[in-house]
Amino acid sequence: MKKTYGHIACFGAYSIFGFNIIVCKDLSNLALISPLGLFCFRAVSASLLFWIVSFFMPKEKVETKDLPRIFCASMLGLFLTQLTFLKASTITTPLDTSIITAITPIFTMFVAAIVLKEPITLKKAGGVALSFCGVILLILNTVHISNGGVTETKPLGIVLMIFNCLFFACYLGIFKPLIAKYHVVTFMKWMFLFSSIAAIPFDIKELIQLNLIEMPSRYLYELGFIILFSTFIAYFLIPIGQKVLRPTVISLYGYLQPLIATIMGIAVGMDRLSWQKILAAILVFTGVILVNKSRAAETTGKS
Repeated sequence: MKKTYGHIACFGAYSIFGFNIIVCKDLSNLALISPLGLFCFRAVSASLLFWIVSFFMPKEKVETKDLPRIFCASMLGLFLTQLTFLKASTITTPLDTSIITAITPIFTMFVAAIVLKEPITLKKAGGVALSFCGVILLILNTVHISNGGVTETKPLGIVLMIFNCLFFACYLGIFKPLIAKYHVVTFMKWMFLFSSIAAIPFDIKELIQLNLIEMPSRYLYELGFIILFSTFIAYFLIPIGQKVLRPTVISLYGYLQPLIATIMGIAVGMDRLSWQKILAAILVFTGVILVNKSRAAETTGKS
């Protein structure tokens, strides 16, 4: 049952992340708040929510020796991950963003190879090479122009998303034992507190000057979605899965993001398909499938 709950939690979290790509892109078009400002607003709001919830739960003391490790987890899993994503969302289309997120399992494989000593086979290496070719194809066919109301992607946006995937893969692979040690609320309240402390010095002026009253109601709803669902609920659900599922299994749920973001992005006119993007997506996903088939074969062999 614990694994079932873990799968449900990951499904819910990554479904939210899929919608989050569209919402963040739409909010960034308003240009009333910078990516760092949006992250800071999210981190502070989620930190308050988690700390408030913790007051109604049994007290759990965090060991002093674990606080520096939670800080590092916060920087990888929240601060750097969200900052690169939010900045990338301003200069990438939802489809390009979602294609890049598909390489997270590959980065997770490399982290597992280092941390868990899992071997890298020829099939895995071939899968990585295919996905890498897909990413390069995407970069070579992205120019920041406006064409028919659709803004194309800057190569910098793809680079930022690659780092986003790398940071989150490291978070999934390295900190699983630490996450399993504490209750979800306990762990996340410290995660968001550390992220808030890191972000506030850089963005306190913008937060003070942010005028929510003058913001159109549509964007207030989107901001509310980002804070409540994309931040509080999604990051509440992920550690539930991390406690009982392997990092590579969790990262596979990232495939929900491309599916949801692509459908929504095209439906609302934020993106369009091209043969280059279709080919890039095929290369990326074929590479990921090869990597995971190799992993499945290894698991069967060990059994």
